[in-house]
Amino acid sequence: MTGDPQPTPFRPSTAIDEVADFLADPVEAADFPRTILRFRNDRAATQVGLADLTDAAWTAHFGRFLPLEGSLHRPLALRYHGHQFRAYNPDIGDGRGFLFAQMIDDRDRLLDLGTKGSGQTPYSRFGDGRLTLKGGMREILATEMLEALGVRTSRTFSLIETGEALHRGDEPSPTRSSVLVRMSHSHVRIGSVQRLATLGLTDEITRLARYALRHLFGEKPGDTPELRLLELVVAGTARLAASYMAAGFVHGVLNTDNINVTAESFDYGPWRFTPHWDMGFTAAYFDHQGLYAFGRQAHAIHWNVVQLAIALSKVQPVEALAPILDTFPALYERAISDAMLARLGVTTADEQADLALVQAIEAALTPGEVTIDRFFFDWAGGRRRGASPADAAYDAPAFVELAGLLEGRTPSGPLDHPHWTDANPCSMHIEEVEEIWSHIDRDDDWGQLNAKVAAIRRMGEALARLRG
Repeated sequence: MTGDPQPTPFRPSTAIDEVADFLADPVEAADFPRTILRFRNDRAATQVGLADLTDAAWTAHFGRFLPLEGSLHRPLALRYHGHQFRAYNPDIGDGRGFLFAQMIDDRDRLLDLGTKGSGQTPYSRFGDGRLTLKGGMREILATEMLEALGVRTSRTFSLIETGEALHRGDEPSPTRSSVLVRMSHSHVRIGSVQRLATLGLTDEITRLARYALRHLFGEKPGDTPELRLLELVVAGTARLAASYMAAGFVHGVLNTDNINVTAESFDYGPWRFTPHWDMGFTAAYFDHQGLYAFGRQAHAIHWNVVQLAIALSKVQPVEALAPILDTFPALYERAISDAMLARLGVTTADEQADLALVQAIEAALTPGEVTIDRFFFDWAGGRRRGASPADAAYDAPAFVELAGLLEGRTPSGPLDHPHWTDANPCSMHIEEVEEIWSHIDRDDDWGQLNAKVAAIRRMGEALARLRG
């Protein structure tokens, strides 16, 4: 006889203490005028044993930063350097956030709770250490959409409005303030290793590599932990870059301090979902050269991993590092086939056939007659599923050729979720983001945001079933 599944217990951790002496500085959270709970991610909280917190307790922990019992007794601002738009900057670090807690989830993974907008730190420079409420709302939408589309992403755990009036140069001011808590599989960045290399802290590079292998990848460190770490980062970031493309997502700021060694996407500022397969589409208004444009993200991520290898060359020979870096293009090619076919919901075949199919999808979408979301919605399972506003476009030669390449492919899972009977796909373009914010800003109406999160999660359920 079996009973109901037991709820996940809260399992706190302080693993970061192994490397905190060279990786972080103790800090204090800001004392906010108000703490108004706006979003709590109970789905994520269930996975780490925190879903039973009352709203008052939730706000105490994630608005006032009362320590979670058994975890970190004081927040830690992480130290790192980074290439920002290819210029090396040694004067960065956690300037408006900190690592608040660590815990083990229901998959036995070490997870971090980190903040955004929690106040000034030694790395704030001239910043106020705050986050706009709009910025927090945008991060909810980005993480929920990416999670539904199968991208390995941090999750927005909590958003609390803090009652301060913030002035910003790139949006109407004064504007409302917030503090966000994200749940992420580590906050150790490529820039964390770069800092150690720049400062000549070679023993610490090895210690950090061992920490990452042991706690983030569940591996026993061998004699060359730096080489194994690079192998894992190369493979993971190739998958990350591919998943961005299949999602139609543009991160906007792919600096080395924004690339996690676990290859989990995080830290969403000027993100966008491109409506069309436009390789030159950019998210950041200040990305004048298109360095991080939609079609250049794989190159940008690979470039960042090269910087990791350069940092690791302080402790390992270039001759051992270079062959690992050289595997990125082939890994990315396979990963983009897997990601595109997973979103389409069809089984894979041999490598060349899958690549030809992906190229046909890109060729069909490039003219811009059909949005990315509309195509994957209408062709889920590998067949046109019925009448669509895009039917005229689907008669074009490129789509006819694509249909021929899909012959013989079978759906990778069932199409029995109610999502597939909707008239339109669930999208997340900038116009809708602005519309949702306008209701919050003008009327303090959170109904559209909550409805959108529910719709995204509903789509995520359908896609998860289709992926099999």
